[in-house]
Amino acid sequence: MAGKLYLCATPIGNLGDVTGRVLEALKEADLIACEDTRNSIRLLNHFDIHTPMTSYHEFNKYDKADVLIKEMQDGKNVALISDAGTPSISDPGEVLVQKCIEAGIEVTSLPGASAVITALTLSGLSARRFCFEGFLPRDKKERLEVLTELKSEYRTTVLYEAPHHLKGTLNDLYESLGEREIALCRELTKKHEEVLRMGLKEAIDHYDKTEPKGEFVLVLSGADKKAALLEERAKVLEISIKEHFEKHLAAGLDKKAAMKKVAEERGIPKREVYNSLLEVKEDE
Repeated sequence: MAGKLYLCATPIGNLGDVTGRVLEALKEADLIACEDTRNSIRLLNHFDIHTPMTSYHEFNKYDKADVLIKEMQDGKNVALISDAGTPSISDPGEVLVQKCIEAGIEVTSLPGASAVITALTLSGLSARRFCFEGFLPRDKKERLEVLTELKSEYRTTVLYEAPHHLKGTLNDLYESLGEREIALCRELTKKHEEVLRMGLKEAIDHYDKTEPKGEFVLVLSGADKKAALLEERAKVLEISIKEHFEKHLAAGLDKKAAMKKVAEERGIPKREVYNSLLEVKEDE
């Protein structure tokens, strides 16, 4: 009978945040796969857990996943933990989960600490709708693509960032998105937990004077929907109704749908669009 994969959320700082279910799973598993055995051994020693460990990280996630799947196919139960928080969130565990599902191996998640949710709830920004971007790409082209998407993202956005990249990221966000509210969270659940709530420009000025320390979770307010709609309307008003209409035809809309779209985007009645197009046709 095949074993099972247990996704075990570990503390992001305070060891008291680990759940009883996670500790039980770590003790009873046949093997613990962890991102860095040197980090995980401190957690296991603290709770007197002696289950064998094996490394599973970004640089061996594909080959090692096959090895772990073979272990589970042979009947062993594997507990997966990351350095901190919930496995699979900006974490190589995502690959192992996918491969387990493909192999028909049961996967279960034991919830617990998550830096994303902890920071979101502390931010004071809207938590009703949000998106998680993890770390912004380091590649310039990919990074610009993501930042361009975020410009029109109305939901609260959560990002991760390392201290040595924080200043560059804050500047990139400000240049691409303009002024936004931001909560900069560090040392979450630890003794020196800090949450700074300010505007992006103020955050840039602050860290020009203060060297960033610790891993950061950035919670960014969404785009101003009303302002974005006004900006979009200003752009479409720069072209004629005929050009606007032909743009939507080229995108695949039929004439009726294209006229409706033009009316909506320009904030005018459909009859006005129809009459304008009719006048152009008569003049031609």
